[in-house]
Amino acid sequence: MLTYAHGHQQSRLAGPAKVRAWTTSTTAKETACWTTVAGAEYLQAQHARPQMEDPRVDHLVIASIVFACVFGSGLLGLYLRERLPAHHLSDDSIGVVKLATGLIATMAALVLGLLISSAKSSFDTANGELVQNAATVIQLDRVLAKYGPETQEIRASLKRNYAGAIQILASGDAAQLAKLNNSETINRSEDFERRVDELTPSNDTQRGLKARALQLVDQVSAARWLALLQARGSIPTPLLVVLVAWLSIIFGAFGLFTPRNGTVVAAMVLCALSTSGAIFMIQEMSTPLSGTVRVSVAPMRDTLGRLDQ
Repeated sequence: MLTYAHGHQQSRLAGPAKVRAWTTSTTAKETACWTTVAGAEYLQAQHARPQMEDPRVDHLVIASIVFACVFGSGLLGLYLRERLPAHHLSDDSIGVVKLATGLIATMAALVLGLLISSAKSSFDTANGELVQNAATVIQLDRVLAKYGPETQEIRASLKRNYAGAIQILASGDAAQLAKLNNSETINRSEDFERRVDELTPSNDTQRGLKARALQLVDQVSAARWLALLQARGSIPTPLLVVLVAWLSIIFGAFGLFTPRNGTVVAAMVLCALSTSGAIFMIQEMSTPLSGTVRVSVAPMRDTLGRLDQ
């Protein structure tokens, strides 16, 4: 970890030094280049390091970097417009740049739509699995109740374990969610399954109920592991970096061919906020168990109220 931190610090020091060496001519160029390089380094670092911190903080930082890159590119375009020779802003030059920008804008729109669709799909899948898991837990409790009074302690244990899981999921805290994957929780789940397996049926009805209970326990366990595997974001970092680069180019072209005034700057701010907000929502929906936007635990609470009755 220390080696990684040291290497990363050297990289951060080397990056700005190179940027300053190449862009000492103007302050605006230096600022825009530094924003782009630092933003790309941060987004790539997010993919490499373990996600132990609160994801809401990371998502806000990423959204802030996107806003800085996009809006900074727009300001850089406004700056360059006043300093480029007139023939660079001729109708022919503007036409070619608009065509190129239109192509990039089309690709950026497709990628942004793909990311939104992927994040929404992950969120809906996690929400559906949570509801299905809640229904399975109710079925398990009713099967154990039909088995007989000897399962009363097992049903009480099921309710305690389920209440603990609800409390962890309701927190939305990454550190709390990690408890669902620690050895204590795993041992507790395996112990519950062992207790169900150790039931001694006295007739064919109880044998059928025991087999059904074991099957439902396996379904609940599988759903839990699947939810944990989907807890982390699935948005490819390189794709996000490329998208931000395309958006920066588009906003730079906007500024390059637009006279600078308050209305233009305000429009760029609003568009940059909208873009960064979309990236923030994509990141949030891709981590459905944590963050600001997460699946509701209301079905689980309703299930908890029906257990052990």
